[in-house]
Amino acid sequence: MLLRGRMLIESLRTGAVVEVPDLRVVRLWREDVSGSTSPGQPPVWTFLDFEAPAERADALAAALAAALLPDDGWYADFEVGGDRVVVFAGRAFRYRKGDAVARSAVVAHGRAVGTPEHQLDWGE
Repeated sequence: MLLRGRMLIESLRTGAVVEVPDLRVVRLWREDVSGSTSPGQPPVWTFLDFEAPAERADALAAALAAALLPDDGWYADFEVGGDRVVVFAGRAFRYRKGDAVARSAVVAHGRAVGTPEHQLDWGE
């Protein structure tokens, strides 16, 4: 089983390294998102879709939590099995897809760290 997810290159701290064994880039592209960014966020984002063996989920969550910028509520997310993992700077959450209570706790954390409301849209 594989974990699959997405992150934004702009969300990484300068000098941060995300290095997890067997992590593989699936797709990489840039997009003008100026219509949906908040102040402080760049108008063009670099998207990176990735996958890795499911057993790398904890290592990846820890690596992302250490690498993400603490400003503007940046996050990365991925799914593994029936779980959704959402990672902010310094904190990772893992919950069963469809668990509305757990998801709302993650959304509340996102709001608290400055994630714009319209960007709290990771998939289920």
